[in-house]
Amino acid sequence: MGSTLFIINDGPYGNERAYNALRLAGALCAREGQQVRVFLLADAVGCARSGQKLPQGYYNVALMLGKVLRSGEVGLCGTCMDARGMIDADMVDGAKRSTLAQLADWTAEADKVLVF
Repeated sequence: MGSTLFIINDGPYGNERAYNALRLAGALCAREGQQVRVFLLADAVGCARSGQKLPQGYYNVALMLGKVLRSGEVGLCGTCMDARGMIDADMVDGAKRSTLAQLADWTAEADKVLVF
C-alpha cells in the first residue's frame, strides 16, 4: 500500500494550486491500496469551508475534498483556522481540526509528500 500526503497552502480560489492538488488526491483515492491524506495550511483552510456558493460551472473545492474524505483523511491547521476566524462548525463533514504535531506524524508516516 502506498501513502501520499498532500500539503496545500493556497486558498481555494485565485489560482489553481488547491484545485490541482485535490484533482490528484482524488485520482489517487480512486486507486486500490492507496492511503491519501490532505493537510490544509494557511489560506488553504478555506478549502474546507462548507456552504461555498460559486458561479454555475465553477469548480467547488469543498466538494472535491468530500470525495477525498470518502477514503482519505483531511486535517486543517487549527492555528490557521483561528487566524481566519474559522470554527469547527464551518468545516465540511469529515474534515478535522489538527495540529503541527499531527502534520509531523503524517509526514513521517507518508511514502510521498506533495506540497502545493
